Amino acid sequence: MKALSDARERNAERLLKVSAKHSHDPLTEIDWDAPIDPDQFALPPHRVSLYGTHLWQQLTPRQQATLSTHQLASVTSAGIWFELILMNGLVRHVYDSDLTTQHAQYALTEVADECRHSTMFAKYITKTGYPSARPSRRAHRRGKFHLLLNDTTLTFAGAIFVEEFTDAMQREMIRDDSLQPLARSVAKIHVIEEARHIGYAKPELERRWARMSPARRALFRQVLGVLAYEAVVECVNPRVYALAGLDPREARRVAEANPHWRAAKVDWARKAVEFFTDLGIIDRRSEAMWRRASLLR
Repeated sequence: MKALSDARERNAERLLKVSAKHSHDPLTEIDWDAPIDPDQFALPPHRVSLYGTHLWQQLTPRQQATLSTHQLASVTSAGIWFELILMNGLVRHVYDSDLTTQHAQYALTEVADECRHSTMFAKYITKTGYPSARPSRRAHRRGKFHLLLNDTTLTFAGAIFVEEFTDAMQREMIRDDSLQPLARSVAKIHVIEEARHIGYAKPELERRWARMSPARRALFRQVLGVLAYEAVVECVNPRVYALAGLDPREARRVAEANPHWRAAKVDWARKAVEFFTDLGIIDRRSEAMWRRASLLR
């Protein structure tokens, strides 16, 4: 037990030092006054949910670019929803911890990071003209249920999935200098700081998973699959299609069947899926929900 505690403290000490050197203030480091070019994509075109479909062909190039911006705004809105749940879980984790430990101190440091991220996401949403930073009613209800569960282990697992998923998406954005500068600036700050959060959550989940009983593991596998499914569904709110002048129900059906969009979700989820599979969280009995969310080929 002492060896595990020492490893936990060493990891937290490393993360605290990195945080001190590489934390960012998006309110001052991002040019929020710069206009958004309506013809510039926020996401690579082939990563927009309707790319390559007959509905995509109906849109003008400017409408396609706007759809990409609204889709990214929707993803950031979902990000705020999850970050609020994560912050709640981290604060509860600290409440049950010894704040003289570096592990607990880093948890508070991560909460501070997430506060800045949520503010940054909200400012991006406002800048794009996307109408809301609130989650869907379904996600709002699911979030309240998760808060009632007060399951710290699930919070860490959910953080790994969501952060790896968005990290993969945003790294693509950073590499593509044809994309909207504001979107890439937001992505860059998020990628830098979320790398630390993943480095905190993964060893913590490994420790907790190793101590779980077989019955608890079986339930955990199913619950995490549902959480991943809900998170991915929430990423693209149907209102993005309505804003493009499309029938939201038809557009959602077309997107769900779109091989380009399915490939995007598989690519972005790959690191999280590999990690969960290696741990044994995703197995033959639990992979059905992951396939339903188009996170496995």
